[in-house]
Amino acid sequence: MFDFVHKKKRIVQIILALATLPFLFWGIESYNSSGEGGEDYLALVAGEKIMRQEFEQALRNQQENMRAAMGGSLDDAMLESPQLRAMVLDRLIQQRLLKHEAVRVGLTVPDTQLISTIQEIPAFQEDGAFSKQRYETLLRGQGMNPRMFEARVRQEILRQQLTDAYAGSSLVADRVTERILRLGGERREISLTHIQPEQFLSQVKPDEAAIQAYYDSHQAEFRLPEQVRVEYLVLSLDDLIQDQSVSAEEVQEYFEGHRSDFEEAEERRASHILIKAPAEAAEAERSAARARAEQLLIQVRREPQRFAELAGQHSEDPGSASQGGDLDFFARGMMVKAFEDAVFGMQPDEISDLVETDYGYHIIRLTGIRPARSARLDEVRAQVEQELKKQKASAVFDRMAEEFGNVVYEQSESLQPAAEKFGLHVQQSGWIAKGAGEPPYFSHVRLQEAIFSEDTLRNRRNTEAVEVAHNTLISARVAEHRQAATPPLAVLKDEISERLVRERASDLARSTGKEALAGLQAGGGSVRWGDAQEISRQDPGGVDPAIIRAAFRVSTTSLPVYAGVENSQGGYTLIRVSRVVEPAPANAAERANFSRQLRQVYAQEEFASYLDGIRKQYNVTVKEDLERK
Repeated sequence: MFDFVHKKKRIVQIILALATLPFLFWGIESYNSSGEGGEDYLALVAGEKIMRQEFEQALRNQQENMRAAMGGSLDDAMLESPQLRAMVLDRLIQQRLLKHEAVRVGLTVPDTQLISTIQEIPAFQEDGAFSKQRYETLLRGQGMNPRMFEARVRQEILRQQLTDAYAGSSLVADRVTERILRLGGERREISLTHIQPEQFLSQVKPDEAAIQAYYDSHQAEFRLPEQVRVEYLVLSLDDLIQDQSVSAEEVQEYFEGHRSDFEEAEERRASHILIKAPAEAAEAERSAARARAEQLLIQVRREPQRFAELAGQHSEDPGSASQGGDLDFFARGMMVKAFEDAVFGMQPDEISDLVETDYGYHIIRLTGIRPARSARLDEVRAQVEQELKKQKASAVFDRMAEEFGNVVYEQSESLQPAAEKFGLHVQQSGWIAKGAGEPPYFSHVRLQEAIFSEDTLRNRRNTEAVEVAHNTLISARVAEHRQAATPPLAVLKDEISERLVRERASDLARSTGKEALAGLQAGGGSVRWGDAQEISRQDPGGVDPAIIRAAFRVSTTSLPVYAGVENSQGGYTLIRVSRVVEPAPANAAERANFSRQLRQVYAQEEFASYLDGIRKQYNVTVKEDLERK
């Protein structure tokens, strides 16, 4: 579906998000001011500390962002991964670097610009005018005061001035654009044959000396990590929900008090044809796009029955063009305002005038209306019952959680007292490797740390109650423990033999393939080729990227031409290129659009290099390796 989420670069939108989203990823200035005297910091950037409190808050913010964006599809193990922690710290470091660099190069933010920026933020306005009372109230709700917020806005404007300089400075020569377009659209007809290790397995018989030598030289590879088996208890809100009951009276009362929650807003279904003309495009480019759209609108109105066909041919929204321009049903608030206002002011089968947005020019056809309606209780009874059960379970869980933690700590010799007190079942795990536990619980970083702590291993005490997911607590107790060790050769002999057979068969497949390629290139050889297929760099047709690269790397001055690559199965793939199909020349609009995309890519690469450069200029010290925590 066409992405109508408005992604403006203006500073007003950035600060609006900062003001209205409590979980947005930003450093907390108040932590800096209150904690500079302490030593509990994670990194030092040009003499400025990134405090642990600031990092933990930023991490929580990022976790909430991820939960909000991905919902139930999110693996909670991702929220505690070392990679996420390292990414959060790296972004905080990047913010500091950009702030210091902006000051170094002499960028400033006049008070008039700061005031104007803040007053333009819609969240701080009432009846279209800035409201000081609303401003202060919203900031208090986010735990900020005006001084803190204005300092952040000033810093963000400085950073934006620095980054904007790169966004608009990249240039791409016309001949470069045209050449890349041609190379991307060029198609080649290829045929393949695969020489795989399986063809040579029966020819390989490793002897005892080879097996012993392989074992001796791969000791670290075969070493098993430290492992434990544990008993554990799970206290989960989800489990408690199933134990709750609600009466018919409670369901009726909740429904009557929350009728608005079950109202379905009016939805409309529309199809559109988009002629791209981004807001930042040159006026000449936007004018050309509008002229194309106007001509297309004339054709659509003359032949409305061909709307889907014309959308497939002309729309520059790749997501919906293949569906005849169909965007399915949507409610208000899901599209950009100009598009939405047009759709909700149309009649069924009506075709709009041109609608201009920051994406370009749209021709819209309204194809369906679902009126607003209020749900009946019998339609939402299960939903209401689940919500009431969740509310009751949440109250029970809140009472039990603290007590659960106390019991497993105070009676740490066994999990049985906690199991009996809270009606839980003591569960048994399989073998858990240190640093490589299995989801959903034992891959959690904090639970792993607790299980493999010295006190838990040596004294066989219960771990603390660890929150491994939202509203899910676990306490574990080690039942068995294995130190890291390398199994003896007798245990690994068959596995090593299979490895050696596979490796040698792969060597034979590759050498056979290279000999066959040499024969083909010399004008001889006989190969049984697969069916011919056309490929391009833009449309590889499911062909392995290494084959694509090899097929387009060879000179096609004389056809057929041959190439070969080692394939991912350990064998060798021979490639025959038998035909080249040149693309049709791109029109002016296509060239302009592609040139803009190239400029954006170059700008991103240049800015990434710039960030890498300024990091080397400033003294950056990371106190802890978060990848290992």
